[in-house]
Amino acid sequence: MSLDSDLQRATDIISEADSVTIISHIDADGISTEAILAQALSREGIPVESVFVRQLEPMAMRHIPDGNSLKLFADLGAGQQTLLESHGLPGDEVLILDHHVSQPCGTAYPMINCLDHGITRMSAAGLAYMVAKTLDATNIDLAKLAVIGNVGDMMARENCGLVGPAREIVQDGVEYGNIIVQSRDLNCYGLSTRPVHICLGYCDEPYIDGISNNTSSALRFLERLGVELKNPRGGWLVWEELPFDDRRRIISALTQHLIAHGRDTDRLLAETYTFPDEPERTALRNASEYATLLNACGRWAKPRVGSNICRGMRGEAYREAEYMLGHHRSVIRDLLRYILDTGVTELSHLQYIHTGDRFPDTIVGIGAGMALSRLNWRKPIMVLSAMVDEPDLTKVSMRTNEWAISRGVDLQQALVEASESVGGAGGGHRIAAGAFIPRDTEEEFVDGVNQVLKRQFATADQDDR
Repeated sequence: MSLDSDLQRATDIISEADSVTIISHIDADGISTEAILAQALSREGIPVESVFVRQLEPMAMRHIPDGNSLKLFADLGAGQQTLLESHGLPGDEVLILDHHVSQPCGTAYPMINCLDHGITRMSAAGLAYMVAKTLDATNIDLAKLAVIGNVGDMMARENCGLVGPAREIVQDGVEYGNIIVQSRDLNCYGLSTRPVHICLGYCDEPYIDGISNNTSSALRFLERLGVELKNPRGGWLVWEELPFDDRRRIISALTQHLIAHGRDTDRLLAETYTFPDEPERTALRNASEYATLLNACGRWAKPRVGSNICRGMRGEAYREAEYMLGHHRSVIRDLLRYILDTGVTELSHLQYIHTGDRFPDTIVGIGAGMALSRLNWRKPIMVLSAMVDEPDLTKVSMRTNEWAISRGVDLQQALVEASESVGGAGGGHRIAAGAFIPRDTEEEFVDGVNQVLKRQFATADQDDR
């Protein structure tokens, strides 16, 4: 079946439902996906309730109501169909919207999965938006949330911008008027909120010698260019506020600097997505920072706050989200410092560290991604952490980069294979994945992942011959 046929089938199932329960993930993609679907269904007059889960596993199934509502699994479900089956959910009460690898199952659950249509650069929020637009073409105002979900799930990372159907969704937002696209902007986080030298100092992709991880050096670099970095009141300007000519001068100087140090310049610029209907100098102003705000809400057990913000609520909801964002960043900094100070154990094709119960298991993957560029970036990094509410399990988070992906690495495949061999479960994407394993199998599991990565790297080496 075509994607259009799947979308029509999904909307038919939704339209025939007396009520819908959305079960979604707690990250930026899951929260934006839920917000898209809940608003679209409410506009159709369909009663809807939402349940957020950290992971779709046996303990989480107790949060799913037993009633006859349509169970709409969003940003999860494709890889857990046997769990739904074992929980007794019939096929006519389930609809799955997902972008993760599907698991074979005896029950033919209705599902829209972009992977089935060869679309690998789109998240669940993109699918949710397509469903919403199929329900009613006037739902294009929700394209903005789909862009946030796609960017938050790293769908723009590989190509320095969204591509394919995800990029077509951007255009809907442009036409509606709540998205502005900068096609060749600086590829840094914090363009709307951070002083320019802080932006550059935290930039590590591309790695800028003498500037990355050094905000003081970044400031000196900018001062030598003679650009005005402060406003008339003495406050620091953010990148978005700089005059076009100053931005062009900085980008030109950075390009020359990268070339002089033998670095590639292909990741210096990226397509960025700004929201003109949001206040300037706030985390709501562009897609990447908005997604981080939603992630902070989800990782600190307040996904509904993020959902409320997606629905346009501000005031107390935004103040609470801002507090969580500040706390989130503080703990992430502590986690990063811990990883770097403690050091990782290096195997032939893997580096890993166990953080125990020092940090919440919901954030260790973010720390892994930040630490990778400061360690041996050629080896994928794994962080294991204890789960306070599940003492017999260990949470595993892995991150890698585009270089390793180009060499054949697929973290999703590696974690699924290695976790299944020890009685656990894993999933995710090629560049970022996670797993849950029995605590007493950690050593065996780590060795298993290393062996899978060794095989993946070797396959790429053979292909190069």
